[in-house]
Amino acid sequence: MFFHKQELQHTAKPDRPDAVYARKLQEVLGGQYGEITVAMQYGFQSWNAHLPGKYRDLLYGIGAEEFGHVEMLATMISQLLADAPLGVVEGAVQDDPTVAAIVGGTDPQQAIVAGAGARPVDSNGNPWSAGYVTASGNLLADFTSNANAEMQGRLQVARLYHMTDDHGVRDLLAFLLARDTMHQNQWLAAAQELRDEGLEELPVPSTFPLSKEDRSVSYQYINFSNGAHASEGRWAAGPTPDGRGEFQYVAEPPAGVPMPEPTRPDSRLHGTTDVPNTLDKAKGVAKDALHKE
Repeated sequence: MFFHKQELQHTAKPDRPDAVYARKLQEVLGGQYGEITVAMQYGFQSWNAHLPGKYRDLLYGIGAEEFGHVEMLATMISQLLADAPLGVVEGAVQDDPTVAAIVGGTDPQQAIVAGAGARPVDSNGNPWSAGYVTASGNLLADFTSNANAEMQGRLQVARLYHMTDDHGVRDLLAFLLARDTMHQNQWLAAAQELRDEGLEELPVPSTFPLSKEDRSVSYQYINFSNGAHASEGRWAAGPTPDGRGEFQYVAEPPAGVPMPEPTRPDSRLHGTTDVPNTLDKAKGVAKDALHKE
């Protein structure tokens, strides 16, 4: 059950309107790593969770907070668009480069479609996509994905912070940066706790029998590049993080195996082949004859 309280978690009031910046702010609202994504991601992870208790409650709690962040950003964008000019007089764009730059940086759909409001899109106007959401049912995989989402989101908010000198906007972004700091740490801590409690381990999924994979290459770092310095990393030598093996560095890929002959699909698919597939042609003729009867 959801209940909306008409209050914001933090102040969302700019010092002045700025339609150009309103478009930029759309990225952390409706972009791949925006607040809509994490709100929906944590929501579906909680609804798909098979384990009751603290992990599901964590997802519920942070997911609900992220919906509040969607609201704060939408509110900020609407206020940045307040009193924004509807257009420019004829000739102004050609005569004034400054006006031309401003008009070129605004999102006309924020005015035409949303009536000076926020939209569920990124900074280029691309609609938000459910394809951004990761909700696998495996908590270690999901928590790791969540940490990445918070890292990418915080990175974008930090960049946006330096794109404005508006104290009101910066105040909101500073708050969002702090919450992203907390959430990054929470997801990393939750992933580690899953491992400490033996509920999930590396590699994900830990429930798949390792005996069924080709263990001879499970811990080989096969270098498919001519950059030799990669061999100096922690990932090239020493014990693996899952505690089940040792990294092995292979400087050059082993010799490959021959490619199979090109396939020749049924001739009725009309693919181009060097030699007609007479067997398929015969089958096709027989099938056509049966269908006619």
